Amino acid sequence: MTIAKSSRLLMLAATLAAGMGTGQSATAQSISLNYENLSSMEEPLALELGDTTFLLSGLGDTPTTLNLEDGRETSADFIGNMQISAQTQLPNRWRVELTWFGQYVSDENLGSEPDGQYEDNAALSVGGAWGTLLGGEVSGVVREQTRRLRGAGNAFLAFDNAMGAVENRGGAYVGRFGPWVISSIVDEANGFDLGAMFQRPIGDRDYRLSARFTKGVYTSDDGLSQFDTEAISGVGELVYGSTSFDIGAGYERFMAHGVDADRWYVSSGVRTKTGVLSLSLEGHYGRIEGEDEVSAALGLQYDVARGLSLNLGYNYADAELDLGGGRFIDTRDEMAILSLRYSF
Repeated sequence: MTIAKSSRLLMLAATLAAGMGTGQSATAQSISLNYENLSSMEEPLALELGDTTFLLSGLGDTPTTLNLEDGRETSADFIGNMQISAQTQLPNRWRVELTWFGQYVSDENLGSEPDGQYEDNAALSVGGAWGTLLGGEVSGVVREQTRRLRGAGNAFLAFDNAMGAVENRGGAYVGRFGPWVISSIVDEANGFDLGAMFQRPIGDRDYRLSARFTKGVYTSDDGLSQFDTEAISGVGELVYGSTSFDIGAGYERFMAHGVDADRWYVSSGVRTKTGVLSLSLEGHYGRIEGEDEVSAALGLQYDVARGLSLNLGYNYADAELDLGGGRFIDTRDEMAILSLRYSF
């Protein structure tokens, strides 16, 4: 049985088990379109005008980066992102929501265009007791439902995801059935992403398990080759008090031009908060066709005031491989990042 067939059966079984085990239907949800490393931890600002509710969240960050490979200091003058949603409820109690997320990076010293870099996502969703249907730039929806927790401060763990991805535009579904959340994406190129997440407290601990299957495309770092991919991964998480422990593992297959390559990996981390201080430590190890991929991340966040924080991070990544006549992956980074961040 192929990975794709096995994954479809797994998602179907999870959906049926959730529905029968809880006797509850899926509930409508508000879905975030922020797939970036920086995410606001504050509750969004809300404003009601007539029958429409507007939600606003975002952050501003001023990072300074030290490249430890050559001791060269570079800086991104400003990183800002914002998400705006407008939602209303129809007479049949369905909820309609239009969401936009945008991020601007002013990083002249990092080699981008003088005007900086801008990216955005937008989607329209309709939700009811059966869940939420979305259309638009929804490529990260399943990833955000099933991923490991982000690190604290400026900790960004490299390679902690499938390399192959679906196209940015497509249709998605997210539904909650008791302790289960089922999610799926079908993109404009017939790629798809399927996810299932189970979360429930038991005693004084909280447990979360997730599984994900992705059929997408990966473009080599040299931009010369494109590979069809199939990837399956899972995450386990335990939360006790203010400390969380998690581990993720995955397998990915790359196919193109007579090349049939395999990748497997495991990532793990711990995150804790004491008073105004948050700390995280993460590590990753994987293999692609006999070559190692290694990364590590250490993060610290100090809360100065509501929404305002001082953030530190150390990030290391190393993976190099030639495959299919080109440079399949070429990453060698070691950097320290300091920033002052305000989120709302």
